[in-house]
Amino acid sequence: MKRSAPYCRILLPEHVRRIDQTGRRILEEIGIRVLDSTCLDIMRAAGAQVDSGTQTVRFGADILDELLGNAPSRFTLCSRDSRNDVDLGGGRVYFANGGRVFRILDMSTGGYRPTILRDVAHTATLVNHLEHIDFYIIACQAHDLPPQGYHLNDFFQALNHTTKHVMGGCDDLEGVRQVWELASLIAGGENSLRDRPLISVITNPMSPLTIDSNTLSILGFCASHGIPVTCAPAPIAGATSPATLAGTLAQMHAEALAGVAIAQVLAPGARVLYGAVPTNMDMRTMEFTMGSVEMGMMNAAAVQLAGSCHIPIYATGGVTEAKRPDIQAGFEKNFSNLMVAMSGADCVHMAAGMLDSGNSISYEHFAIDNENIGMIKRILAGIAVNEDTLGFDVIESVGPGGAYVMEEHTVKHMMSEYFYPQLSVRSNFDIWEERGRPDMLSRSHELVRQVLSECEDCQEGLLDFDLINQIRERFPGIRNV
Repeated sequence: MKRSAPYCRILLPEHVRRIDQTGRRILEEIGIRVLDSTCLDIMRAAGAQVDSGTQTVRFGADILDELLGNAPSRFTLCSRDSRNDVDLGGGRVYFANGGRVFRILDMSTGGYRPTILRDVAHTATLVNHLEHIDFYIIACQAHDLPPQGYHLNDFFQALNHTTKHVMGGCDDLEGVRQVWELASLIAGGENSLRDRPLISVITNPMSPLTIDSNTLSILGFCASHGIPVTCAPAPIAGATSPATLAGTLAQMHAEALAGVAIAQVLAPGARVLYGAVPTNMDMRTMEFTMGSVEMGMMNAAAVQLAGSCHIPIYATGGVTEAKRPDIQAGFEKNFSNLMVAMSGADCVHMAAGMLDSGNSISYEHFAIDNENIGMIKRILAGIAVNEDTLGFDVIESVGPGGAYVMEEHTVKHMMSEYFYPQLSVRSNFDIWEERGRPDMLSRSHELVRQVLSECEDCQEGLLDFDLINQIRERFPGIRNV
């Protein structure tokens, strides 16, 4: 569904301007620490002010504006089948799951267990099946692999189990190089991958105001090879950024703009997203609270900040402190997902599957969140108002005391006008009891079981059999699940 104009504006225009000005002032007067001597030289040659002693790069207003102006305001994260392309900057809100967690809630046992490579394949399969989750982010860490095999296997299993776009984090340059080679083979060559990028990469600066050499090498490789990338700061208010929301937003804005600017120095025109993962703590207990209402507010505000620079944004929603799919999970997830989506974010990551402050996932929550995202998309689509939908003719035809159920106008609009949930309970009490008192969790568990059982019938996955053989020959480190 297309969305109408954003409904939510958490910041007044004057506040957007002041935060933007403060973020730019941070970059001009304080700067960002760049922990790479080669990159410092490149930044100096590009016109930035560099202090080699403190490893600090400062961007004046003119050079910053020039670099931000080189960043594309619209580009596409491509799907393999072209049916699920993610058109960033085109006026739609897209949703994805979250990534690289270490635990999963196993509803068959009721407890948590470490994630393994099979969970990457299974979560990719679920996202491929769930229509409202628009692209897949590598969901978890495979504990049954050595570190050098993480990224190659992660992306292979993802690309083999969904035709939707695949995004993921990479820990080092060799990992991202392997992923690029794999994706090039699947895309049909390096130029084909550059034209239609099937993958994108997540990197993260270190708050406050630091980018390390490893992040810079990954950012540079992606920028120069046409891989869309986000350098997404994740400041924690009161810990790695000011305790005030406005202060955290100003610092985050500086960090996000620095990532975009550096990418443009390394490769002008590089497809880069404004990254935003601002969170906070419960200052009474010093507990990390990624599912707080303030997290949702800051990410909604970040959408306005990115929009002021005309750069697509990778924002965050759908996170909860809850350890199980429960009432707390429902309202914490939906507050942030709805708030950030209604602000007009280009994409909302962590929107599905997450539990436990972003540290764990649940198969069942992929399905539950998919349904909630469907409702949010229906809200974003708005109410169609035209001569036909106003219904004067049918109102006149039915007249006082009539009924609309069998009218042609009703039949015409009954499927397009409403969102029809699959998991929600909509039966009366007697029928609900006859059916064994189902709820969203039991229904989602059954849906997951059905989807994954169908997946087990197709052991090789979705990629062509001959292509899989080529991949295994080229990359001996590929593992079966």
